[in-house]
Amino acid sequence: MADTTHQSFDPLATGSRARQTRSRSIVYLLLGLFALLYLSPLVIIFMNAFRPLEEIVREGFISLPNMLSATYWVEAWSTFCIGGTCEGVSRYFSNTLLMTVPATILSTAIGLVNGYALSKWRFKGDTWVFGLITLGVFMPAQMTLLPWAFVLGKIGLSNTIAGLVLVHTVQGISFTTLFCRNYFLAVPDDLIKAARIDGAGFWRIFRRIMLPLSPPILIVCVIWQFTGIWNEFLFGTVFTSGSNQPITSAIVAFSGSGTGERHYNVEAASVIFAALPPLFIYVIGGKYFVRGLTSGAVK
Repeated sequence: MADTTHQSFDPLATGSRARQTRSRSIVYLLLGLFALLYLSPLVIIFMNAFRPLEEIVREGFISLPNMLSATYWVEAWSTFCIGGTCEGVSRYFSNTLLMTVPATILSTAIGLVNGYALSKWRFKGDTWVFGLITLGVFMPAQMTLLPWAFVLGKIGLSNTIAGLVLVHTVQGISFTTLFCRNYFLAVPDDLIKAARIDGAGFWRIFRRIMLPLSPPILIVCVIWQFTGIWNEFLFGTVFTSGSNQPITSAIVAFSGSGTGERHYNVEAASVIFAALPPLFIYVIGGKYFVRGLTSGAVK
């Protein structure tokens, strides 16, 4: 006679699984609602970039489009009048690109060297140097406006893209140094000591040991600096004017057609153009940014 196996019924375990399922469902529902709430301004702006101006004025900014047209995107990019210049946002987009890429590379490179030196090459007063560098993390940008205006005027970089590159490079060193120094603290000191015994100097250790270990924090610094510099408004508005402004400063100076009329559809397309690079960086590198942070960037 074959043995029969009876499965026992555990009401406590079943009830626990049911509670976990309900909890997960509530969490996912709340996360979905928050995501929709967070994305709703972007969706509204995107839809209005395709709507005729008459429809927006008649039915309001928040409504579903009745007809769609891509001509407003072309106008926003190449012919719309901003600050008296009818070249669209293409010039200002290029200005921001020419400002953001060099400033991101320079501030990240300097932060890497600073973080390496301050974490693995101890010297008298190194904690004071680190504290003074990272003081910029907590200093409001408004406090630096007057000193920067004086410096840019003295060296002849007022109202130039090169001046903004200098400002953003120096302003970003505090963040990149903080990130890289805390990340490099996790590298074993014995590894550096062994390299010193073998005769390796400062730069050789940096090239052969520290740089190969740096991709996670490099990604963090590049994403942080690129998005921060691209979206920055204060310095671009104060230190540049006219055709030298970055796109974040230019889009607030829409002149319409000279009559004071607001072209909401063209302005919406211009805002999307300004937001595309940071969005692209976030979509492509967001998960690597989180991994880099958890690898030691904010230990």
